[in-house]
Amino acid sequence: MSKSENKNVVEVHGCLVCAKLFDMLVEYTPEGGLLNCTVTSPGGHIVPDEQRPLVACDTHTVEDIEIAYIGWQSRFREDSDNPHEDE
Repeated sequence: MSKSENKNVVEVHGCLVCAKLFDMLVEYTPEGGLLNCTVTSPGGHIVPDEQRPLVACDTHTVEDIEIAYIGWQSRFREDSDNPHEDE
């Protein structure tokens, strides 16, 4: 039996506030869950989230990032409220 290993992937993600692109090294469990991530491009930092790798520019204020994060989260709540909208 082979042992399952975590998977490291280089991904491109946009800043939550302005959509500037950053390279990220993301570590996933064998089942696809997020374990860890780091921004490998200069000028960005991780925005903590347990399920998805998120990034924001170092130049944005904490308040701007929080507002963008709340807006980003609301997309998922709206989708789950009306699962048959696209039918």
